[in-house]
Amino acid sequence: MNPSRMAFSAKLLAVMALLLWPEAASAQMKVLISGGFSGAYEKLLPEFEQASGIKVTTASGASQGDGPQTIGAQLARGEKADVVILSREGLDGLIAANRIAAGTDVDLATVGIGAAVRAGAAKPDVSTADAVKQALLKARVVAIPASTSGIWLVKELFPKLGIAETINVKVTPRGTGVTAMVASGEADLGVLPVSEILHAPGVELAGVLPADIQFIQTFSAAIVAGSSEAEAGKRLIEFLSSARAAEAIKGAGLEPRGPKK
Repeated sequence: MNPSRMAFSAKLLAVMALLLWPEAASAQMKVLISGGFSGAYEKLLPEFEQASGIKVTTASGASQGDGPQTIGAQLARGEKADVVILSREGLDGLIAANRIAAGTDVDLATVGIGAAVRAGAAKPDVSTADAVKQALLKARVVAIPASTSGIWLVKELFPKLGIAETINVKVTPRGTGVTAMVASGEADLGVLPVSEILHAPGVELAGVLPADIQFIQTFSAAIVAGSSEAEAGKRLIEFLSSARAAEAIKGAGLEPRGPKK
């Protein structure tokens, strides 16, 4: 057998060993996920379910914020979930609130912030801090999410650029609301994680913010405290952080963190 086929076979066996275990066929669990990792998750979940025999129900929520549909708010009012996938900032808040099983948190991927425009529209220059500033000032409406990236934009970037009181910003509860506003023409520019732009309909990535004004966000997973499907949740997290998942994660616009050492 040639080396490439041997390598492929070894990877396949590793994935099967990771996913298959005696209780898999009867396991069912629920995942609460925010938008940033959703594109990669949606690509990978069918493979996980097919190989493991685990049925996964998925619901969504924002990583952070004050709204009733944040992941934290849903858990606080008794919404049942076995695994959460959200920004590291949001997860740290859940850990502090004792809503996460100790030691189960794993960083899955990182992603930067980009600018979204309506599909087919002219793309503004966002290659430098000054170019970003001008693009934001020229936009009739700038849409941003209320979650982690939006919090950073409002508290850090816009004041740093000196435009916090000048630009017309509309905040939506989720990144999907941002891209919907841009796609419909209600907003000229959306600013949010690149991964949320790439798999949204009706919008295109105008560019990624330059390094000197960039915010690299980490998306992480963990098992919810008191989960009755902790073992199934562990298998899912191991799969999402495995080398096998890396290609789909990259394809969704994120940089995989890889298996936990």
